[in-house]
This record gives sequence, C-alpha cells and structure tokens, in this order.
Amino acid sequence: MEKLLFGTAGIPLSTPSPADTINGISQVRSLSLSAMELEFVQNVNISREKAPLVKETAKKNGITLTAHGSYYVNLNSDERPKYHASVSRILQAAKILHACGGYSLVFHAGFYLGKTPSQTYGQVKEALKELTASLKDESISLWLRPETTGKPSQFGSLEEIVKLSEEVENILPCIDFSHLYARSAGKFNSNEDFASVLSQIEKSLGKEALKNMHVHLSGMNYTEKGERNHLNFSECKINYKGVLEALHEFKCAGVVISESPNIEGDALISKRYFEGLR
Repeated sequence: MEKLLFGTAGIPLSTPSPADTINGISQVRSLSLSAMELEFVQNVNISREKAPLVKETAKKNGITLTAHGSYYVNLNSDERPKYHASVSRILQAAKILHACGGYSLVFHAGFYLGKTPSQTYGQVKEALKELTASLKDESISLWLRPETTGKPSQFGSLEEIVKLSEEVENILPCIDFSHLYARSAGKFNSNEDFASVLSQIEKSLGKEALKNMHVHLSGMNYTEKGERNHLNFSECKINYKGVLEALHEFKCAGVVISESPNIEGDALISKRYFEGLR
C-alpha cells in the first residue's frame, strides 16, 4: 500500500438509519476516512448474497475493507470440537471477507491454558498452516493476521506474532498498540517502545511488512492482569501521538483501525494528527 489509511472498527456511530454495512461504508467516506473493519466478532453477519453489494459499495466509495474474526477462537484447544470450530470460524470469516473485496482478517489466536508458550506456539503454528492451505485450495488470497493481545494469559506477544509471520505463508501481524500497552500494565508507552516494535518488524519481516501494516489503536483501561476495556483517547494516558509519530518515522503504510468507543471520533483525531506530521 502507498500510505496509511484510517478507519473504524465497524459501522460508524453517526451512520444514518438504517445503520447497516452499506450505509456504514458510505458514512466512512463522508467522514473523510478511508477504511472500515467488518465486525465478525459475534458472527459473520454478511451473507454470500450480500457480499457482492458490499464489495461494489466499498469500491465505489474508495474504502478499504478488513475484518475482525470471531472472539470464539482458540487454536490451542485440545478439545477437538472446539479446535475445529475455531478453524471453521476463521475460514468462514475469510471467505466472506474475500467475497466483500477485503484483504486482511484479524483474530485472537488463543490462550495458553496451562501449556508452555513453546507448546502453544507449536499448536497455533500448525493450525495456521492448515488454515492457509485451505484458503489456498479455494483460491482465496488474503492476509491472516494473528493479533497482539492485551493479557499475558493470552497467546499473542509481539515476539510470538512476528515469529509466526516469519514461519507461515500468508501470515502477517496485526499490531494492536493498545493491547501491548495493557499487556505491560501501562509500561509500554514511549516513542522508543513503539519504534522498537516497528524496528523488529522491519528486521524480521522486511521493509515490505512496514508497507502492509494492520494496526489497532484506541484508549485502553487495564489492571495488573492486562486489558480490561477500551476507552476513548481522552479518558486514558495512552501515548497515541507517539504511536502515530513512530508510524510516520518508519514510513509505514496500511490501515489504522480505531477501536475506541467513539470509533470515528478517535479515528479522525488519529488521521488529523498523522497528517499534521507531514
């Protein structure tokens, strides 16, 4: 991609009735934003029949589409029905996103569940190989994006996600800077911290990965155990300006998705601040 695009996690709150996906895409353009993340977190709420209209509307409005997959995923589960259900949910979301013309699917890969990080990594890696092979067999081309997670009990440290991206085809990270902030109980919050993330991506995955970023950014409430809930920028101490400055310094391109409760409000704050850095 040529530049950073800013957008909302889901249909903007200001979307006129009916506040559906089609009108949401049009509203994103009206707000002078450029991206929208389809929220498949509870279920895949776009049918195969409707997907072509979503694709056409996004293309007409110049909006880049991504998606967030199901919350009900644990690729580290030893219970085979739960494991297969997790794989199926990711595949279903990928197929519909592809039909909608989207290119990047984010999901939380799983929990450690008493296993060592190494054991968990091995199982998640094999699951992702299975997923990418299934998509390739169906000629579905998009990026699967395991996300950095907000609790130490969740699989998804920066190192784990970057290593997966090195070792499995068609995997790239979703870097949720707010999750990294919460995972560290607020200690990860300096310009140097943010730059170190991008430096690690460049070193491990190449400059091309910096031109194909998928970033989540919001306010965040946390405890010593990590993420608690999302907040607006104005309600917490997250150094969102430092994140944007690091993305500018490293000449990143891709999408930055706002997951703050006021989704379009903080998306616009991010876009305007970033553009002011030029």
